[in-house]
Amino acid sequence: MPTPRQIQVTVNGRRYESTVEPRLTLADYLRHEISLPGTHVGCEHGVCGACTVLWNGRAVRSCIMLAVQADGSEITTVEGLATDGALNPIQQAFLEEHGLQCGFCTPGFLMTVTEMLEHNPNPSDEEIYDYLGGQICRCTGYQSILAAVRSAIQKKASA
Repeated sequence: MPTPRQIQVTVNGRRYESTVEPRLTLADYLRHEISLPGTHVGCEHGVCGACTVLWNGRAVRSCIMLAVQADGSEITTVEGLATDGALNPIQQAFLEEHGLQCGFCTPGFLMTVTEMLEHNPNPSDEEIYDYLGGQICRCTGYQSILAAVRSAIQKKASA
């Protein structure tokens, strides 16, 4: 049986030290070990994008990343986007533009858009579609998500 490992991670600005099984996924660590349920687990194969978090600023699928791989890293989850209870511009845009319905995929979209806008604050529609191509939503038809991203771009530019 694999030996449990000690890890240290900073999640949403808070440092955690934990002993984990080497095969524990980062998604399960976030959800069950440190009680951050906003990271959703959909396909468990890295295909749907619902489990997307930022790992040292890069969007990754936490269902296929092991918690031990995050040792020494900085993780941002959807819970870390709001500041003092106030939605950030991306979250606000998704709310206002109805860029969500059931909400299951929304955390993954929010995290992916966060990374995208950090690297490209004014993407074209084609670039948005390309960037979000790995996120699956079965409810919205994507038009409201595109509208939310466009709105988020405007909100961030005027902030």
